[in-house]
Amino acid sequence: MTSTSSALSRPVRLLAAGGTIAMLGERAVPALDASALVEQLPQVAGFHLEAESVLSLPSAHLTLADGLDLARRADAAAARGEGVVLTTGTDTMEEVAMVCALTYGGEAPIVITGANRPGSAPGADGPANLLDAIILARAPAAAGLGVVIAFGGEVHAATTVRKIDSTGPVAFGSPTAGPLGRIVEGRVWLHATPRRPAPLDVKRLEHRVSTVSTGLGDDGALLRHAAQSGDGVVLVALGAGHLSPVVLHELRIAAERVPVLITCRPDRSSMLFSTYGFPGAERDLRASGAICVPFLSPAAARIALLCALGAGLDRAGMADAFAPYDAH
Repeated sequence: MTSTSSALSRPVRLLAAGGTIAMLGERAVPALDASALVEQLPQVAGFHLEAESVLSLPSAHLTLADGLDLARRADAAAARGEGVVLTTGTDTMEEVAMVCALTYGGEAPIVITGANRPGSAPGADGPANLLDAIILARAPAAAGLGVVIAFGGEVHAATTVRKIDSTGPVAFGSPTAGPLGRIVEGRVWLHATPRRPAPLDVKRLEHRVSTVSTGLGDDGALLRHAAQSGDGVVLVALGAGHLSPVVLHELRIAAERVPVLITCRPDRSSMLFSTYGFPGAERDLRASGAICVPFLSPAAARIALLCALGAGLDRAGMADAFAPYDAH
């Protein structure tokens, strides 16, 4: 475990980008900048901590360009050896975390946090989350951890985390992989280090990628439209990788036209290889030309495909880059 008073602790840079953690009022709106967030934490007095206000937006208002800019700012600070804390809204925190994870390959940690309750609400969770994130970002034990979300006392890898609660204080979980560790009374406990993807040289995030979820009675029209009108598609299949025959037909056509990533609807998603033999079972999906990424959430899969397109990867390059998100 790591004490907050360790002489070997990293300097920390807080990048504040808005979100509920920075909101106050009867109808909460952005109100707190980076300095004001830090002023709520007397526990960090004496820390080597720099606070920088970058944006003041609800995360639902962030653009893809904003997400890439935040990732680049965090990467640049971490490259200088600073532990980075990025505060943003929980609505799109998964996506921001995934952009950071796919573009960063350094040693210093990038820790993302926020709040599910405004600062003026009873039981506001922002200060505790921010303190935990700062403690983790400066901890020697976090070296090589990559990009994580610290929330509700837990630490989650950016590539496996999902928002699991819209309003409660434990907003994030990792249904498939579980948390990497915890932060308890200013001390860090990590029991795992995630497998980190090779960083992509993402030059832009501006392609159009739709997420299409199949379901009972789906006729494939949404998938067909997405493939005809966009640059790529994320298809959310049923169960362990299953589709109706009509949607399978549209998938084969779509995968010839644009890159298609497939994940699965259950929160604890995984995809079979050869258990079932009916038309539209997992063997058909794996042979369709799509790339299977069952261990990514739909939100993370969309960001992964956007980053791959923005890095100029061809389909073979995408298959290699996304191999860690399937069983082998």
